[in-house]
Amino acid sequence: MTITPIEQVRSACSTDSSKLTAAQRVLAILGAFDAGHRVLTLSEISRRAGLSLSTAHRLTGELRDWGALERSSDGRYAIGMRILELGSLEPQGLHLREAALPHFHNLQAATNANVHLAVIDGHDTVYLESWRARNGARVLSRTGGRWPLHATATGQVMLSFASQQLQDEVLSTSLRRYTPMTVTNPDELRRLLSNVRRTGVAIAEDSITSDAIAIAVPIRGDRDRVVAALGVTVQSSQSTAQAVLPALSTAARAISRSLGSPSAKGRAETAAIYAVH
Repeated sequence: MTITPIEQVRSACSTDSSKLTAAQRVLAILGAFDAGHRVLTLSEISRRAGLSLSTAHRLTGELRDWGALERSSDGRYAIGMRILELGSLEPQGLHLREAALPHFHNLQAATNANVHLAVIDGHDTVYLESWRARNGARVLSRTGGRWPLHATATGQVMLSFASQQLQDEVLSTSLRRYTPMTVTNPDELRRLLSNVRRTGVAIAEDSITSDAIAIAVPIRGDRDRVVAALGVTVQSSQSTAQAVLPALSTAARAISRSLGSPSAKGRAETAAIYAVH
């Protein structure tokens, strides 16, 4: 099982925080925040980071001065803009976003869907960019958000083209079931991944939330390596996978072409596919 650096720091904190380096203490402070804990009091930061209150107070003050944390009028803390600025400089993510963003508007206009650009990180899929449609599916997606690979269409795309070792690692863990439709049986998931790899399309219906269909396709780079996944999410009561797949596939080919994918070159985009339905 892949262990992230933040998880390593948390593990160290749970044993003896006095053995942490200065950098690990700072990472523990930042690692206290996640999707379920976006705003924290100083006491909550101290507890979640495994640090004494005095140490947490000193470090949060320094991080606030630098711009890594923001402090609201009620004394609670949140991640600051400086972290967002640094994250946007990550080379792979920056390159992918620059290639993909010119196609987001047309794709969203053609599908009236939430649009996601995702990459793999450990056992998760992470959204480098996430656009919500005004009347799109009500899903818990945001830029920088992450979900387990097995539970989302973008994750299933990335996992289907990942190494056999990573697939075995993911399928050997306890897979979380978000709804009755979430695929958690390892044998069923292997068959699903095989089909995704064969067809190049992942469809996850009501996997994380009800009345939502997620459709995703791979984005390829040089040597046709799968480097990301492009996905859309629509309300199952409003649209179908078949209705949005042409526009989604066209956008993914265009992005892949700009990233140097050999198989995407020479395949001209069709304006009609981008026409608003």
